[in-house]
Amino acid sequence: MKIVLVASVDPWTRSVATVDRYVATGRRLGHDVALYGAPNAELPGITTTTDTDDADLVVFVVQVPSDIPGMPGLARLMDRVPREKRLVLDLWGRFNETVRIDHDFNHLEKFDGHPAWEWMQAMSALGGRILQPALQPRRDDVGSFLFHGYDPAQVARDYGTAEEAARAWKSADRAARPYGFVYVGSNWQRWSQVQPFLEAYRPAAASIGQACLAGWDWSERPAWAVETGLSGVDTDAELLADLRVEVRMGVRFDQIVPLLAQGRFAPVFHRPMFRELGLVTNRTFETFQADTIPVLMLPPAFVEQVYGPAALSLVPRTDVASHLEAIADDPLPAWSAVLATRKHLAAHHSIERRFAELAALANQPARAAARVPT
Repeated sequence: MKIVLVASVDPWTRSVATVDRYVATGRRLGHDVALYGAPNAELPGITTTTDTDDADLVVFVVQVPSDIPGMPGLARLMDRVPREKRLVLDLWGRFNETVRIDHDFNHLEKFDGHPAWEWMQAMSALGGRILQPALQPRRDDVGSFLFHGYDPAQVARDYGTAEEAARAWKSADRAARPYGFVYVGSNWQRWSQVQPFLEAYRPAAASIGQACLAGWDWSERPAWAVETGLSGVDTDAELLADLRVEVRMGVRFDQIVPLLAQGRFAPVFHRPMFRELGLVTNRTFETFQADTIPVLMLPPAFVEQVYGPAALSLVPRTDVASHLEAIADDPLPAWSAVLATRKHLAAHHSIERRFAELAALANQPARAAARVPT
C-alpha cells in the first residue's frame, strides 16, 4: 500500500513518535509510507512526499489547526485523491459537540478561535470517513481506529522471564535508575491528575526515590495561559520543591523511552477529556516499551479492554504509596503482569496490526458524509 500521512510534526510534541513508527514499520512490511510535505532536517528518518496521485490512502492526522495544510496544496491534494481514499483521523475528539471535563475541553476556542461547527465542517470536507482513536466513539458516524500502537521492535529490554526482569529491576543501581518514577508529558490539562498522584506518592518518596516530571510548563504557569485565562495548565512550585521533584523541559520523541527507564516506575495518565471520550495516546502504548514498571492511573474497565486482564494488577487498588512499596518488596508479580501485557499489546495493538486495519479500511466503501450541526 501507498499511504500518505498528512500532519504537522515536531520532534518535541504530539504524535511524531507514532508517525516515525509508521514510516519505519511500513518500510519493513513493504509498504510505501510517507508524510505529506517537504523534508524536515530534524526528522531525517521520516520519508516525505507531495505526490499523492497513486496513494491507496491519504490519512489526515488532526490534532491542531496546523495539521490541515494550507492552500493551494490542500486543494491540489483533494482534487487528485478520490474522497473514498481520504481518511480523517481525529486524535483529540474534535468531531463531537463540545465536551468539558474539569478544565479540559475538546474545542479550544479561547486558544485557536475554532468552535465545534468549524472543526466538524472542516473534517467532513477533508475525507470520506472520520475515525477516532477510541474503541467506542461517541457518534454513530465516526469509526474506530486507534492509530497509536505498541512496537515490539522498540522494547528497550526484552526479558525472557518475569524472574529475570524482577532481578534486573531490583538490582539496578541509582546511577542507572536514579528516579522513583518518571513521567514524560507536557503540563496541559494534566495537573489535576499529577498533583494528587504526587501527594499520594509522598509517603513512599523516601523509599522509592525522587520523582521526575519531564515536559513543558511544569515549573510554573506559563504567561500565555495567564494572558488567555486558560485553566488546566496549573502547577504548584511549593509542592514540587517540598517533594524535591526534578523538573525537566521537553524531551525529544526518540529519547522518551530511555528516560522512562531511568525511573523504577512510570505512571500513565490520560487527560480528563481523553478519559471521558475513551481516547488513547502514543504514551498509552509506548510506556510498555520502556524498561520500567508502568502504573496505570486509568479506569479499570478501560485497562482491561485495551491492555488485557493481566494489566489490572498495574492499577493501584489501594493508595499509590502502598501499591509501589508492595512492588518494591516483591516485583515478580508486577513484572509478570508487564510481560503478559506486552504479549497482549503485540498481539492486538502492534503497529503491524494497525497496517492490517488500514488495509481493511482501504477496502471499505466510504460512508455517507458525516452529519454536521448547523
